[in-house]
Amino acid sequence: MEDLATPLRCLSDFHNAEVFTDDNVESVTSVEQKKVEDSVQQVFRSYQENHRILEPTLQRQQHYSYLKRGLRYLSDAYECLDASRPWLCYWILHSLELLDETVPASIASDVCKFLARCQSPTGGFAGGPGQHAHLAPTYAAVNALCIIGTEEAYDVIDRPKLLDFLYSVKQPDGSFVMHVGGEVDVRSAYCAASVASLTNIITTTLFEGTPNWIIRCQNWEGGIGGVPGLEAHGGYTFCGMAAMVILQKEHMLDLKSLLHWVTSRQMRFEGGFQGRCNKLVDGCYSFWQAGLLPLLHRALFKEGDTTLSMTSWMFEQQALQEYILLCCQNPAGGLLDKPGKSRDFYHTCYCLSGLSIAQHFGGSEMHELILGNEENRLAPTHPVYNICPEKVAQAVQHFHQMSVTGKRETPSNTPNLS
Repeated sequence: MEDLATPLRCLSDFHNAEVFTDDNVESVTSVEQKKVEDSVQQVFRSYQENHRILEPTLQRQQHYSYLKRGLRYLSDAYECLDASRPWLCYWILHSLELLDETVPASIASDVCKFLARCQSPTGGFAGGPGQHAHLAPTYAAVNALCIIGTEEAYDVIDRPKLLDFLYSVKQPDGSFVMHVGGEVDVRSAYCAASVASLTNIITTTLFEGTPNWIIRCQNWEGGIGGVPGLEAHGGYTFCGMAAMVILQKEHMLDLKSLLHWVTSRQMRFEGGFQGRCNKLVDGCYSFWQAGLLPLLHRALFKEGDTTLSMTSWMFEQQALQEYILLCCQNPAGGLLDKPGKSRDFYHTCYCLSGLSIAQHFGGSEMHELILGNEENRLAPTHPVYNICPEKVAQAVQHFHQMSVTGKRETPSNTPNLS
């Protein structure tokens, strides 16, 4: 394990040279970028002035209190997320597992009962009870149930009907719509591949044509867009790459071009990641972009790349931790997009997930980089599914013992993602 022995990057002499330069051509984008850099600089300076010992601290107890409260009570402000209730379960449960906080059995059971009410009679999960099945909350519900990891949780998932639902949203070209009659984008391919692999319902025909459709979404920038021909985007790029890893077809992508694109998305001054070229830093991309690097590292290693570092991922891990710990924490608990923004469970989940990726390399404590003291250490997260690796292994082992009965063919072997 590597301890922090060097000064914080954001307080070093060279850091001010990393500010954005508009080359005397002002634009809306350049003005907003400078505003963000100014707000981030204020945070860095305030921290330097008010802390005798410069070791950023993860406000663990405050985050735990915020998350625990959210499992039982949400304010009226969350009414707009009525169709995303399985997501709220997943964001909170995953954040708690990263913090190594146990969910009481009674609450876990209540979550299982609630998600069972979100399961559609025709298969898959909806955003809330009585709503239509949709791939996004299906992904969130399956992840949440795998995090709980009890027999009650696993038994909620109706696997034969889930497989029927996945076939109902599969398109002839290999893509998937998010729901029957809905839109196509690369998120749906990832959500389908994720839930199918975790629950062991991948069949020989379910993902026919899907890898070829995903590689059409990789554009000239190197990243992946929502559909063929669109701008590369961090969330879509993660979804496309992770789906290809699950389907064991990542070699079909232009990996070097993808590596160049994603490493260029880490902001030189802020330390966090942007989602697209010429956009602002956002805490959630701490996972969507940084989480790509373990997947790329593994894929390039499989191809025999001898230039890879054997001690770190291919981004500035300390800089990302500084951005999350100094700029993205609400003192009352919860994490956020950037200074001046409000906390929410989405950004709490993905900031913590990105922090975990930045701390751990290859599952070896010898190569960990924990910024600050040991209390800042998070549990590792699986870069494909974004739940803890032991929960992935437990779910795969549980469902591997089962076959899907019904009209579809026998599931193929679950990909080995270790």
